[in-house]
Amino acid sequence: MIRFSLIHTIILLTWIFTNSANAGYAVEREKVLALNTLSNVPAVTLKDGSAFMIRPGELQAIFYDGLPFDGKPTRIYAWLGLPNNASVDNKVPAIVLVHGGGGTAWKEWVEKWTARGFAAISIAVEGQTDDLLAEELKTGSWRWQTHQWPGPRRPGIYNDLIKKKLEDQWMYHAVADVILANSLIRSLSVVDTKKIGLMGVSWGGVITSTVIGIDQRFAFAIPTYGCGDLSEAQNKYGKVLGNNSFYKNVWDPILRLPRAELPTLWISWPGDQHFPLDKQASSYNAVSGPYMVSLIPGLGHSQKAAMKPEDSYAFAESVVNLGKPWANISASTVIDNKVNIKLTSSKKLDSAVLISSTDSGVSGDKKWQETEATLTRSGNEWLVSATLPKGVKAWFVNIKSGILTLSSDYTDK
Repeated sequence: MIRFSLIHTIILLTWIFTNSANAGYAVEREKVLALNTLSNVPAVTLKDGSAFMIRPGELQAIFYDGLPFDGKPTRIYAWLGLPNNASVDNKVPAIVLVHGGGGTAWKEWVEKWTARGFAAISIAVEGQTDDLLAEELKTGSWRWQTHQWPGPRRPGIYNDLIKKKLEDQWMYHAVADVILANSLIRSLSVVDTKKIGLMGVSWGGVITSTVIGIDQRFAFAIPTYGCGDLSEAQNKYGKVLGNNSFYKNVWDPILRLPRAELPTLWISWPGDQHFPLDKQASSYNAVSGPYMVSLIPGLGHSQKAAMKPEDSYAFAESVVNLGKPWANISASTVIDNKVNIKLTSSKKLDSAVLISSTDSGVSGDKKWQETEATLTRSGNEWLVSATLPKGVKAWFVNIKSGILTLSSDYTDK
């Protein structure tokens, strides 16, 4: 007969608990990945409840069916638009658009993309419309009316992971909403199903970073600000998520980003106070497909700021027209503080600049300085050279093509 000491008992119980927890997380991860089966076209109506119909050149406010929440049916509010040239004989590319915290389905965002020849759907992922609340009912950044079929609202920074079962968590529904929007827009006869992209801003960027590791039907993606690896962030995200094993094992986009083989463009700016650039870098370094980075000084963090730069539109157009991003950095080396970058580009390049900081800490709190970089062409390649300042802690190189910005990987020593 074997007798267990107290220490042996503790070890055994710890092993049982740990393996049970891991097994549970495996089940939850499988359920998240299973959202990629939401390929059936959801039922859809116009906002007023009438039968859905849309013609080239039109924008329509719609509802489409979502997943049940707390045992009740849900619907997702969205703006859907088609460009003037869309037809069965002239199928157009498309994009799914996801707002950030405090946002909604943006009609203006759809208008910008349809003007570029894309079908577009901008969705509201917190059970809201774009109708404003009465002034006295507005709370914080929330100013939108809730419709009668809402799913969950975002509960801060993943604050529902313990309180709610997986199927009732906000991120589960947000991911499903995006995948269903993809299924909806690709069902339109005028859309080229091989050329559908995804763009999300801030929390929409987090959702985008999550979805591209699940739904592999997208042709390109543009995560803006938001990213993964947030439990390791040296700001509010790390404080909230640092000990959150459910986030780390189920929801961190890093878990599935190696499945993302599509081209991606990661947009942000050096002063962003929300999503640190080293965490964004962890995310784009995890993808399997080609990626571009665009860190635009002075961009700001907002929906309007994210919609404005030409970079997102130019990237999408290059992928759907050329089959690849318009630029590719093939090599980046640092030897004795000398930076050398090699790249190819389908566009003419104009200039380059080194952006660096000697400060420690979170990227958004650093002071950044610009110093000279040289840009030369050698055959089909472009070469960038720069010298890192003494004491540099973080840096990247920006290369300009007209108003477009191509950035090298963010490096934080």
